[in-house]
Amino acid sequence: MSQRCTEVTPQCPVEATTYGYRPVLSGNIVFIVVFGLCTIAQTYLGLRHKLRAFTFAVSLGCLGETIGYGGRVMMNDNPWSGTGFKIQIVCIILAPSFLAAGFYLTLKHLILYIGPEHSRLKPKLYTWIFICADALSIITQAVGGGIASAETRELVDVGNGIIIAGIVIQVVTQFICICLGVDFALRVKRRGGDGIKTWSAGFKFYVFSSCFAFLTIFIRCVYRIPEMSGGWGNELMRKETEFLILDGMMIAIACILLTVAHPGIFFPNISSRRSKAMEKQQQQNDQESSNDSDGKEQSV
Repeated sequence: MSQRCTEVTPQCPVEATTYGYRPVLSGNIVFIVVFGLCTIAQTYLGLRHKLRAFTFAVSLGCLGETIGYGGRVMMNDNPWSGTGFKIQIVCIILAPSFLAAGFYLTLKHLILYIGPEHSRLKPKLYTWIFICADALSIITQAVGGGIASAETRELVDVGNGIIIAGIVIQVVTQFICICLGVDFALRVKRRGGDGIKTWSAGFKFYVFSSCFAFLTIFIRCVYRIPEMSGGWGNELMRKETEFLILDGMMIAIACILLTVAHPGIFFPNISSRRSKAMEKQQQQNDQESSNDSDGKEQSV
């Protein structure tokens, strides 16, 4: 029926659409406003503090959400809108990956600042590993979204499966990141985390806000797996309240926190010049440690 219907009629009721409902106008407009304001704020703050990579990733994520919920507003006007459906499914699925990428880009700088000796990985590896995994997730979901936009049921199902694979990659990557983060925090605490007491209130706010933002992104991605796994039009996909809370609200919280607790304001050490200085110092420390170890071995 969905292939023949282009608008709501007695023969093409709202209940027969993929979602089975007319997206609520008020809630989706609220999200458009929130994400739109975050996009503007992120762009302004990024240019002001010269954080190109972080700004590009997070602004693109916020913009994607803005456009995606615009697609849902189009579906409020016409639940059978193929254009609105494609816009929202592609943008809302992909956007959180860019927000996660923004978080990954700050990890190296946080590790260098707090204490790389507490980390199981070298600081620079965080960027390479997690950004590459996130890029793989984005590409996989984009391919799946493109295929799912096809007109045939077979291709739609294939696209859905590819999207799920991309989300699973995303969830696994985020879970590993969380585990490494928890391990890092515990090691800092066990090895005399007195340094935390010297953190400024602003830096603490930044760290905790960033971590909570990442957690909300993770919750959203976990929700998306069963929501997509049941196939298009499954029972969970037809529950708008769950979607607005577990997807829309979670990502809105993440965007707000990543904007309000902007690293350019509360973590100026993330600037490329300061970060490179810290990284250079860490390399010198590693070299000195290596030389000391070699000297001890030779003396033995």
